[in-house]
Amino acid sequence: MKRPADKKQQILSGIPSVDEILKSHEGAQWLSAFPKKVVLQAIRTVLGAERGKILGGETTEIPVNALYAGIFAELKKLSSYSLLPLINATGIVLHTNLGRAVLSKEALENVVKVGRGYSNLEYDLETGKRGKRHSHTKRLLRKITGAEDALIVNNNAAAVLLCLNTMAKDREVIVSRSELVEIGGSFRVPDVMAASNAVLREVGTTNKTHLHDYADAINENTALVLKVHQSNYRIIGFTSEVGTGELVMLGKKKSIPVMYDLGSGCLADLRPYGIQTEPTVQEIIKTGVDVVCFSGDKLLGGPQGGIIVGKKKYIEKMQKNPIARALRVDKLTIAAFEATLMAYMDIEAAKNTVPVLKMLFQSPDDIKRRALKIAAALRKAVKVADIRVVQDRSKAGGGSLPAAEFQTFAVQIRPGAVSVNELECRLRQGLPPVIARIRGDALLLDARTVMEQEIKDLVRAVSAVISSEK
Repeated sequence: MKRPADKKQQILSGIPSVDEILKSHEGAQWLSAFPKKVVLQAIRTVLGAERGKILGGETTEIPVNALYAGIFAELKKLSSYSLLPLINATGIVLHTNLGRAVLSKEALENVVKVGRGYSNLEYDLETGKRGKRHSHTKRLLRKITGAEDALIVNNNAAAVLLCLNTMAKDREVIVSRSELVEIGGSFRVPDVMAASNAVLREVGTTNKTHLHDYADAINENTALVLKVHQSNYRIIGFTSEVGTGELVMLGKKKSIPVMYDLGSGCLADLRPYGIQTEPTVQEIIKTGVDVVCFSGDKLLGGPQGGIIVGKKKYIEKMQKNPIARALRVDKLTIAAFEATLMAYMDIEAAKNTVPVLKMLFQSPDDIKRRALKIAAALRKAVKVADIRVVQDRSKAGGGSLPAAEFQTFAVQIRPGAVSVNELECRLRQGLPPVIARIRGDALLLDARTVMEQEIKDLVRAVSAVISSEK
């Protein structure tokens, strides 16, 4: 009778070597289709895993065809992109984890045109001399917002950092305690301020800040008054905050510039849609504020970026700050921004051409029609699940419009042969991945964020997962 150790050794000795696999018919095929480095990594990874199982007590010998299938699966994994397009069926339009804003067709086309060859990124075609990359978006931002000047960096946290470092390095910045917010990824306003070498001066209380709180805090070391918009949170109840216009008047009286971190940065008036809490950038600029910064990939609907608009004398100082070079955006981002901003030259038309605005404010009837279409297709393809259309509520997401909810319609699926958690997991891990919501014992596919051209792929993905469990 053989001892367990002998049995393990016998199984281990039956595993083919790396050289044997490379010389096999399958190995030759892999070497012709994939880089040798990738093939070697796949083989070693799978062989290492199998040896680990055997040494760990799994003494069942793996068939050679299963071993080769495992290597091929690892090869496909290693040679595939990890950043994948997916179907967002959560109903959250600005889903931070799913890339936030969907770019417009025009923005994507411009990125391709600029990216496939050379461009006049920093070349003035009129003079034949070196140009500035920000000129391509500056002209549009000035016209749309009414600001004197504009600059784009790689995100809004970077915009705040650059503004504070330029305008208030080693000096005090006055901020209301109710506006010391934390943004995504645990980044906090006090932390960004510390990184900029500005000194935080808190005023007021959590729920109430008055104009005299700001006035009393101003001293010879005060460099800036900073206001932060409640774009990703709400304080309700017994509250009070100081308006931008009042702060601007105080700033002029004391010769202190005023900066507004607007967060989401909307260029279109949302009041006709019942959103009363989101001022436009244009409105803030009209108050006379010196500098405004906001995100490009939230309510504006463009690529990731931090947009700074305001008085020319401050923007020019920021452009000369050495930190600005470390935070600058590339040609593809500028191409996407230019096309997105071009849409806002006609703001009413932008509501139908900028995907974020179109998805947020589409009519409930349009969403319901799409949900009914998805449900009908799924019922034809799947016979082992309860599928129906239900009315629901969805949110903007991405730290935007925190108090606003939007009427939506979703396809509710109660699978028969698989648990709802297993269904969600398999959809998430499929191709294309489908990200959905779970409520109770049902999966919800919110039609708000499912685009018309995605319906066939969505139905195929869902039906494949459920049908495989028959």
